[in-house]
Amino acid sequence: MRTVLLAASVLALSAHPAFAQSAEPTAAKPAALIADGVPVVPQTLVDRTRPYMEFRTAGFVDWDPATKGMLIATRFGNVAQLHTVAAPLMMRRQISFEAEPLFGQYAPNDGTLVVSKDTGGSEFFQLHTLKDGRLTLLTDGKSRNGFNTFSADGKLLAYTSTRRNGADNDIYVIDPRDPASNRMVAQVKGGGWGLADFAPGNAGAVVANGLSIQKTDLYWLDIASGKMTPIGDHKKAIAYGGAEFAPDGTLWTTSDEGSDFQRLGTLDPKTGKFTPRSPEKKWDVDGFDIAHDGSFIAYVVNEAGISKLKLMDPKSGAVREVAGLPKGTIGGFKIAPWGTIGLTVSAAKVPADAFSVDPVTLAVTRWTMSETGGLDPAVNAEPEFVEVKSFDGEPVSGFLYRPDPAKFPGKRPLLFNIHGGPEGQSTPGFRGRTNYLLNELGVAVFYPNVRGSTGFGKRFVSLDNGPFLRENSVKDIGAFLDRLQADPAVDSARMAVTGGSYGGYMCYASAIRYGDRFKAADCIVAISNFTTFLENTQSYRRDLRRVEYGDERDPKQRAKLTEISPLTSVAKLSIPLLVVTGANDPRVPQSEADQIVAAVRKNGGAAWHLVGTNEGHGFAKKENADYQFWTELQFWQQHLLGRK
Repeated sequence: MRTVLLAASVLALSAHPAFAQSAEPTAAKPAALIADGVPVVPQTLVDRTRPYMEFRTAGFVDWDPATKGMLIATRFGNVAQLHTVAAPLMMRRQISFEAEPLFGQYAPNDGTLVVSKDTGGSEFFQLHTLKDGRLTLLTDGKSRNGFNTFSADGKLLAYTSTRRNGADNDIYVIDPRDPASNRMVAQVKGGGWGLADFAPGNAGAVVANGLSIQKTDLYWLDIASGKMTPIGDHKKAIAYGGAEFAPDGTLWTTSDEGSDFQRLGTLDPKTGKFTPRSPEKKWDVDGFDIAHDGSFIAYVVNEAGISKLKLMDPKSGAVREVAGLPKGTIGGFKIAPWGTIGLTVSAAKVPADAFSVDPVTLAVTRWTMSETGGLDPAVNAEPEFVEVKSFDGEPVSGFLYRPDPAKFPGKRPLLFNIHGGPEGQSTPGFRGRTNYLLNELGVAVFYPNVRGSTGFGKRFVSLDNGPFLRENSVKDIGAFLDRLQADPAVDSARMAVTGGSYGGYMCYASAIRYGDRFKAADCIVAISNFTTFLENTQSYRRDLRRVEYGDERDPKQRAKLTEISPLTSVAKLSIPLLVVTGANDPRVPQSEADQIVAAVRKNGGAAWHLVGTNEGHGFAKKENADYQFWTELQFWQQHLLGRK
């Protein structure tokens, strides 16, 4: 009887004029998102894009010393978790089951697994041991704790913590099997400290204090007494990368001393003398690892954004290049105790996946084959390297992804996507959801590396330093616009801009300066006012950001910082704006977004605002990232492509 009555009710409602045509179904918004002035997402859009939402990645994390399998990070739920892979292309066995993503590393001797986890993107990381799916807390549960490194014998783990005053990264050591062994070994001032590596025997260690992208001071730390002795002349502006001891006690590091680029070499801890050993004269050595028996060193060279893996014989200096890896970007890598090199590679046609390299034969083996939502990654566009001369003759470059001209003939709309940092670099890699723009909508995407980007030498990275040089990087966008608007395959009337973090500032600034050339701007976790940003960013990072952007406490610098801030010129913003914010962001607080959204709306402008209440510096949870992309798609369809 109930079924008959319901059916009759439905028939009666459908006959009524007010219910003659039902509204289009919409997708459920994640509960943690606040969509302020943002249209609902139609279910048809979700259905069209679904395969592009279902790609996965697999990042190499470590080697399991017990099984000789890999530890990887991949996502099967809402966030990435840790999995083990016993052998190449075998199943991924999940071993962590948390609501937040994890980073982990095995102790070299017995395989104790220590992981780092925050809550809601706050970046106030806590260290735990992970066993049988359970976490055991090692740190205080409140402060920000940074995983540094294990000693070679696995008996000690070094980490930094702000627990003393919330600002300074003091150095601690702990035996993770015995939480009571935890102790501070060095009290320091500043947020750039970290223990790079323990010397053989664990009596001493090398500690680095990163003061800026151009300057790192190294110290010798006596573990027992906590005494720190400077290594080299700290009056010199020298940037060091990683530092690692070989089994024979030789200290290897990367340094730009005597060069515009980071070179791999040896460092005498007593005299501070650096001796370059890698043969490259140009391009940075991005990272390295030393074989446990000292027989070879694996290192990665960044050639204009393309990663090259090379192996050096430390005795002869002979170098061999690994040729079998996909052409793209190499992520974290590590040499196993038995010599095999594990690494992550991301390329246009390869989602980030785990690979290994045999150090004898240089044979490459793929360990994971991540899903791409059923789509064929072979159809993805390879990037085109674009270089132009900016307003002052400075060469700047970037990577342009073009849609298939056979599928999308004629002039194509183009989206600028500006990286953050500013000490960062856009490099070729798998584009994930962005492939929908390229492959289904025919939108070209350009990733510029403006002045101040890393990877092009210390001179180039310093060209935007301080408030008085800051806008020169914005002028670089103008040079790219000139070049790309003249491209016969680009629709110069349909161009837009997006970017995150510092790239979000660039997004605001470019939207204001080039509002007559861009149609719309999508600015993510973005700085809108340099003075309020510097006053409100977390204290542990404030001084490091002052070195890059300027010091708001100095009246002249404060005046210039205010002058160049997008909020100051918001009245000149004439194009629609989409702002994406993480409410727990410790780097760029939500207030940076709130104030510019309010100002744009006060001036009568259009501003959509999407806030993740359980997110930090960028959306890490899949359901939120998906909804962000659907919101962005509607924004581009309406304001770039001219579709409703």
